[in-house]
Amino acid sequence: MTIGLEPAREADQQAVITPPPRRWGMLRYLIRRPSAVASMTVLALVVLLALLAPVLARLSGNDPFSFNQSALGPAGLPEGPFGGISAEHWLGVEPLNGRDLFSRIAYGARTSLLIATVATLVTMVLGTVMGLVAGYFGGWVDQVISRVMDFLMAFPQLIFMIAILSAVPQANRIIMLVTVLSIFGWPKVGRVIRSQVMSLRQREFVEAAVASGASRRQIVFGEILPLLAGTIIVYTSLTLPSYIATEAGLSFLGVGVKPPAPSWGQMVYAAVPWYQTDPMFFIIPGTFLTLTVLSAMLLGDHIQTYTSRREARR
Repeated sequence: MTIGLEPAREADQQAVITPPPRRWGMLRYLIRRPSAVASMTVLALVVLLALLAPVLARLSGNDPFSFNQSALGPAGLPEGPFGGISAEHWLGVEPLNGRDLFSRIAYGARTSLLIATVATLVTMVLGTVMGLVAGYFGGWVDQVISRVMDFLMAFPQLIFMIAILSAVPQANRIIMLVTVLSIFGWPKVGRVIRSQVMSLRQREFVEAAVASGASRRQIVFGEILPLLAGTIIVYTSLTLPSYIATEAGLSFLGVGVKPPAPSWGQMVYAAVPWYQTDPMFFIIPGTFLTLTVLSAMLLGDHIQTYTSRREARR
């Protein structure tokens, strides 16, 4: 009886000694850090603001396009303190036309997040696929893709973004912004993915997969791609705030989102002449833009730190 119980006893001891797999490790790591929690809170509020923009505009009783001359005083300045903040206009109104700032901020958040999110997804998909193909197949395939990446990265990107967007003023601005950001953004991701794939393809598990008769597609997307998840997550978290700031900068320069469609960068540009007489017109969109980009960057830094520590423990 004692001999027969030994295997079960050893199995019980192994079950006790072996720790269970950790789930939601990144989330646990983030919620233990106040700056990460604050960043996630700000981003969650901005996302809700964007998603609920039509509902919030109806609740406030103002849409982002209607002029409201009754909210203006002498010289076209908002009536009342702090840029016309009141129960009717929660963040005040714009000078000269009286458009509601809260509604425009909410719709501007929708525009900025839509462009940045779609451009980030396109960038990551293009960069990951091209990096996987170049790094795994090598040879002339790698040479062609690498030269394309070098060619795009050699351009002064901001200048060419402005030139391309200025050359097609009648095109859909959201589609054009997503296209331009993605074209100039994917080579950076592609180069990092390529270098990691070139290292991973020499590993034993790849050789074992080849020996077992696995196809190239199965090896690339089934064996190598899952190991790149940490890198992809980190670059996604860092690319998104960069694109939010870039879209705002292009709209500030007049080649991004066109009026009357709201955009935070466009609102900051419109507020520049009023920063002395109506500083709230400048402060409000600038604060939303700054907090959003800063929160996304801080969250990206925390994700990068977590990923680096997890890779170091392997």
